[in-house]
Parts: sequence; structure tokens; C-alpha cells
Amino acid sequence: MDLRKLKTLIDLVAESDIAELEVTEGESKVRIVKSSAIPQNQMVMMQPQGMQQHYAPSHAPAPAAAAPVAAVAAEPTGHIVKSPMVGTFYRSSAPGSPAFVEVGATIKEGDTLCIIEAMKLLNEIDSDVAGVVTKVLVENGQPVEFGQPLFVIG
Repeated sequence: MDLRKLKTLIDLVAESDIAELEVTEGESKVRIVKSSAIPQNQMVMMQPQGMQQHYAPSHAPAPAAAAPVAAVAAEPTGHIVKSPMVGTFYRSSAPGSPAFVEVGATIKEGDTLCIIEAMKLLNEIDSDVAGVVTKVLVENGQPVEFGQPLFVIG
């Protein structure tokens, strides 16, 4: 995919009400996500060999994009349940309802841990291991990224 097409796609997302656009052309895949917290468009072009190139508009400040990475300083010990998608993290099924799991709760494989809302769809995130919840790493109602640690299960 050439740079003119990429620029056209970035402009399309910037000028429209869509929040995310994913295009596959041959073996190349491009995903553009409009972020409301930081006024910039983010685009990732994934190569079939596993190499990734990141593209962003030239006016985007580089330090602002690196700031959220510092939030996770040390990996906790135990099995880490990571977010399978980008969305909003919720500990319960509805406001005022009890959380699906609390720290210290014994869970079994397949138990619901939380909900991640993505594009107005509520996705239940289930445990892939049995154990005890030792830590909840995300606050209720906070945005999460793909691969972000959510829970530690010991």
C-alpha cells in the first residue's frame, strides 16, 4: 500500500465520525484508530513477517504517546490476564452491581472476570486459568489497550 493511499485513509478517518478503520490489501493490513484523549490519528501497518511500522502525522508530539507506557513499571508474579481488545474496562455487569471478582476470590477456568465495552458491544472476559485473584490492575471505567494486563491470578 503506497503512502498516498495511507494519507487518504488518515484524512478519511480524521474528517469523519468513525473512530476506527481497518483495511486489508493483499497481505498488508492497516488499522487507523482515532483517539479522543489525544488529538491525533494512529495508524499501524502490519507486515506478514511480523515486522510492524508505526505511522503518525508529523505534527503529533512523540512524548505524549510514550507517557501511558510508564504506568506499568513492574510485572507482578502469577498468571496475568491481558485485554484481548481495546475498549472500556468494567468490573461489574451494571452500575451499582457487585464486581464479578474481588481480590482474594477463588475462580475457576471460564469464570467471568470483567466486561470490556468496545464499539457499544459488551464483551465478557473469562479466566483462562483457575486460581485466586491476587491483583486487579485496572480501575473501573478506565480505557484499556490490546494486551494490557488486567488481573493477576495466583
